[in-house]
Amino acid sequence: MAKTFRPTTSTRRHLVLNSTEELTRISPKKRAVAKPCKALLVKKMRTNGRNHHGHITCRHRGGGHKRFYRLIDFKRDKEKVPARVASIEYDPNRTTFIALLHYADGEKRYILAPAGLKKGDRVATQTSAPYKVGCCLKLKDMPLGSVIHNIEMHPGRGGKLVRSAGLSAQLMARSSGYATIKMPSNEVRMIHENCRATLGALSNAERTLRAEGKAGRKRWKGIRPTVRGTAMNPVDHPHGGGEGKSKGNNPQTPWAMYTKGYRTRAKRKTTKWIIKSRRSS
Repeated sequence: MAKTFRPTTSTRRHLVLNSTEELTRISPKKRAVAKPCKALLVKKMRTNGRNHHGHITCRHRGGGHKRFYRLIDFKRDKEKVPARVASIEYDPNRTTFIALLHYADGEKRYILAPAGLKKGDRVATQTSAPYKVGCCLKLKDMPLGSVIHNIEMHPGRGGKLVRSAGLSAQLMARSSGYATIKMPSNEVRMIHENCRATLGALSNAERTLRAEGKAGRKRWKGIRPTVRGTAMNPVDHPHGGGEGKSKGNNPQTPWAMYTKGYRTRAKRKTTKWIIKSRRSS
């Protein structure tokens, strides 16, 4: 459950953090969590929202605590080699927790940790039962109605869909070499049945209850302040200027692109595989 704090300061009064009870501890008496596997860490260069020209392409980013990137196995292509869950760990680069797997042949890999997966559990990439949480199968080998995550869009390219905290999709049907998947957004789409997915819903579902409590926590995460367009001058934003709040613009970005409903999906993209749009009632 979400964790609240005694209001010793005005910022702690409103602070709500998600629970970390799922994480593996060094020992039962100590609250310190397990340290990451150094072999699976790589240096993460900061872009601070800038492109290769140095121009800001994503605003309100910069600063923040130093991070190492954890190499995650999205492909799950190590077939028929059982693995033991060594620890459930926090990853600063994503919302869900991650699990460190020790394979029977000695290799170590990180995967996205589904809810209910614990230290000591056994998982594998397989083609048949048992259908346990954390096991990876092709969509054609899964029972209908399965709750899944980390879904591939093309066979062998690694999971691209349903990778955020608390999310899950459902396998609804199979026909003519394609599986019908109901996504977390309520979109229903078809995916090739040879694509892999992992059983279970992702961990850290309580993250939606999180309230940072103070501006400093956002800065620790590398998020800089956001100024309202209505507080700017007309030269800086389409919403700027005017006496008081008298301007009646439609909601726009600083570059006059309409927001709140304006569709920006590229026309070259096909809707062939989408059976039901997420916007349809």
